[in-house]
Amino acid sequence: MSKPEYQDIITEYKDQVRILKQEVAELQDAGKSKDSASKRTLQKLEHVTQDLEEANKTIKELQDKINKLTNKEEPHDKEDKGKD
Repeated sequence: MSKPEYQDIITEYKDQVRILKQEVAELQDAGKSKDSASKRTLQKLEHVTQDLEEANKTIKELQDKINKLTNKEEPHDKEDKGKD
């Protein structure tokens, strides 16, 4: 092989290396973007989970209050029914 042929091979090799480095950089950027999106989604999920837990707690408390009020009213209802 002559020197110009080697130069062509070396130039082609350098071009391929440059292209591959560019592709690696693009893939790394895409990976970072997806990682950021995943973190944001996880944070949203954590907030929604916390909100759901708080809502369930409030519902339970309100149900307990309703049950207490309902149980207190029952004896009066029975007395009123006995009067009729």
